[in-house]
Amino acid sequence: MAFSTRRGGVSAGEFRSLNIGLATADEPASVVENRRRLAETVGADAGRATMAWQRHGARVSRARPGGFLTPGTVWPQCDGLWTDEPGQPLALVTADCLPVAICRTAGRPALSVLHVGWRGLLAGIVAEGCRVLGDGPLAAAVGPGIGPCCYEVGEEVAAPFRARFGAGVLRDGKLDLHRATERALRAAGALSVERTDLCTACHPELFFSHRRDGPRTGRQGAIAYVAG
Repeated sequence: MAFSTRRGGVSAGEFRSLNIGLATADEPASVVENRRRLAETVGADAGRATMAWQRHGARVSRARPGGFLTPGTVWPQCDGLWTDEPGQPLALVTADCLPVAICRTAGRPALSVLHVGWRGLLAGIVAEGCRVLGDGPLAAAVGPGIGPCCYEVGEEVAAPFRARFGAGVLRDGKLDLHRATERALRAAGALSVERTDLCTACHPELFFSHRRDGPRTGRQGAIAYVAG
């Protein structure tokens, strides 16, 4: 599996260069080429890869192949995909929310990839992403997203996070989404959690960020598959 950055693509201007988000003002042909390059880099079958219409909720759907390179594909409305089929790539996009990959490490391999923002985290997306993988030990990786250095939230967000995950996920009115996500993963049974702790807003040379740049920005994301 891999978490992408904004480097290595063909897009121009504010979308430079590896924008993989088709729901942006970028040229669709550039995004398709970027996606093809990303899949090729990780050895994924781009023609079989699939995505989702992300809704900031807690639904995790079983992956169905195809559509990654085809603008206008109708995907399931969800914020997580899972599979136990070898070679089925799962891809999701982010621009401050966290990309999260979870795998079952014993028995038949299985994998889920999640788009985790504050709404989805409170709604239970992490627990659902673990549940769909069934019984067995789990390991997880948390990719880049907005960090506690930059993620200011109001009390309407801070209060439920404090209640759910403890006071340690907040400091000076800023939310540590990485820490809260790790706590959710461990509570759901993940024995191993690796975090990048890279802030998308702090690194314009590496990442797109909606909070930093506004709506005219690109998307990075995650792509993963069960090896055959």
